[in-house]
Order: sequence, then structure tokens, then C-alpha cells
Amino acid sequence: MTYVISEENPTIGAYKTLHQTTGWNAKGLYTYDQLYQAISNSWYSASIYDDMTLIGYGRIISDGIYQTFICDVMVHPDYQRKGVGTMVMEVLLEHCQKENIKWIQLSCAKGKQHFYQKLGFKVRDPDAPGMMLFYEQL
Repeated sequence: MTYVISEENPTIGAYKTLHQTTGWNAKGLYTYDQLYQAISNSWYSASIYDDMTLIGYGRIISDGIYQTFICDVMVHPDYQRKGVGTMVMEVLLEHCQKENIKWIQLSCAKGKQHFYQKLGFKVRDPDAPGMMLFYEQL
């Protein structure tokens, strides 16, 4: 199959449709308007289409020099295990290389580590784990 790659953000409707297939945001922490504003503020994004249907998406948050974080990589379930996720990641990684970014970070869902390891990512050293702070809604 031939897919179309775009560096433009999808429409909010296309994003919402794809996002809903992932099961993310189950707690309803953010509205789709807020999520769309977040992706619109990204340093770079990649959208993959089959005809006019958004089937894959990923984005990068970065300072453009050395802090780079890949997030929101998602593939429609009907297109998983068909190379679409790899295509999204390759577009994102190529952009980092073009911009001379050397340190690329990401977090992934449980069970997805192997996918990212095939792309060259390594699990952080147990002596240097990442940390997070999450504020629950009141």
C-alpha cells in the first residue's frame, strides 16, 4: 500500500477519530480542544494517511537544540503491524537527524518497548530511571 506522509497536523476531527481508537485519555482529563491545542504547539509532527483517512500520528516536543521528547505515537488498530508505526517513527527520527538532535527521549506504553528497541532505543539504566509528577484532578 502507498500511504501519504504529511508534516502538517491533521484536522481536529481526524485527530479525535484516531485518538479514540487508542483508549487514551480514559479518565477524560483533557478535552479534544485541549489535546488539539497541545499537538498544535509541538515542535514537529508526522501524520500518515491512507487515502484521506488518518491512520498514524506522532509528534515531538523540543527546544530545537538538545531536549527532544517523542510523544503521542499512535496507529489505528486496523493498520497496526503493517509498518505504519515504523513509518511515523522514521519521519520523526529523520527530522531530528536533519536538525542535528542527538538525544531523543520517549515514554511508551507497557509492552511496547520491543517496538522502540527495534528502532535503536534503549531502556534507561535502572540507576538513572525517569521520574514524573502527576497532579490528580480535584
